[in-house]
Amino acid sequence: MNNIEIERKFLLNSDIYKPLIIRSFPIIQGYISAEKGHSVRVRLKGEQAYLTIKGRTNKNGISRFEWEREISVEDAKALLKLCHSGIIEKTRHIVPSGKHFIEIDEFYGDNQGLVIAEIELESENEQYDKPAWLGKEVTGDYHYYNSYLAKAPFKKWQTL
Repeated sequence: MNNIEIERKFLLNSDIYKPLIIRSFPIIQGYISAEKGHSVRVRLKGEQAYLTIKGRTNKNGISRFEWEREISVEDAKALLKLCHSGIIEKTRHIVPSGKHFIEIDEFYGDNQGLVIAEIELESENEQYDKPAWLGKEVTGDYHYYNSYLAKAPFKKWQTL
């Protein structure tokens, strides 16, 4: 069982990815705990639900411990009531890119206007296609972690 998440995050240069979307679904998530270096998250993802524990990222921000288990939707709804304020609402769009899939999160509510793309990799050095619409890399920048966005929403940022 590999409990390491390896991903790169990017802002987007444009929305020309939209015709490439093969699937989209809503996500609602909250944090039972979101301390520096770890978080416990409850997520409703379409018709599924998950409980996830994430650890501190490594020095370059690409890899971190992640333990995730599917739970019932009913349990997730009950656990969301225990979460800190700052529930994250977004739509996740899936776009194929070479042998990978890029997950594009379009945020709503207090994070309206923020769009982040992520690509999960098998190793930190794995090569991947980088479409022109992927902009500035923000991998490892804690401002773009969902746990941070729950506490300090995008609409309250002074500048990017």
